Amino acid sequence: MIQDGYEWIGDNFKKKSRQFTRKVEFEDDGGITVNAEIAEKQVVFYSREYDLKAKADRENVIRKAHGIIANPKNFNKKNSYGAAKYIRQIEYDKKTGEIIVAKSVLAFNDEILAEEEKYDGYYLIVTNAYNKSDDWVIDTYKGLWRIEETFKVTKSDLEARPAFASREDRIQAHFLICFVSLVIIRLMQRKLNDEFSSTKIINSLSKACCSLVKDNFYLFDYEDDTLNRIGKLFNIDFSLKFRSQAEIKNILAKVKLL
Repeated sequence: MIQDGYEWIGDNFKKKSRQFTRKVEFEDDGGITVNAEIAEKQVVFYSREYDLKAKADRENVIRKAHGIIANPKNFNKKNSYGAAKYIRQIEYDKKTGEIIVAKSVLAFNDEILAEEEKYDGYYLIVTNAYNKSDDWVIDTYKGLWRIEETFKVTKSDLEARPAFASREDRIQAHFLICFVSLVIIRLMQRKLNDEFSSTKIINSLSKACCSLVKDNFYLFDYEDDTLNRIGKLFNIDFSLKFRSQAEIKNILAKVKLL
């Protein structure tokens, strides 16, 4: 990737652009082939924030790829989707979809990973608004990207669709819960300086479970960096393994007041 010509803004953001004309061929309403030149603008920018997000989003897929290499019998073509591209010489049974262990000498493909990482944080925008400033183009793109990403989070992470309900009031309640959850996640991301994806936040919170050990004491057996950062926001120490029922109720009561 050519690194010349960038304008740095701070230490974490850079951009550059160029105007050009592109030759196109199309048919008009009368079916006549028309050759024309279209004035366009290319804007390339790099964001350290997007760089970190791309690596965080890829982390689970890479972990899954290593899991497939270690235990291929536990995976098939369907549940290895997305991670298989990081694995060399993986072959599937055409009928069952299972990984053919005898024919597959599985190894992690570091070249594929390195090629993807070269472009982490970089975005190229092509627009016909060639007379607009670079900042205008970038800000407009970010607005569209956030809308698209919000729909993705709502559909996949929050499982808004499909909605397994038939009564209108229950359908409305389902989507209300999803959108309130989305607002809460977005607020948490903002408080965490957008260092963690919504998927990572949801996965960490869903694993913060406990089990009854004895009497009114519960064992919390999961902890990670994301959970600890969330804990600092709400003054919850997720590193503690044992809590009483009274302590848990007290934490829930305090969080509701925030």
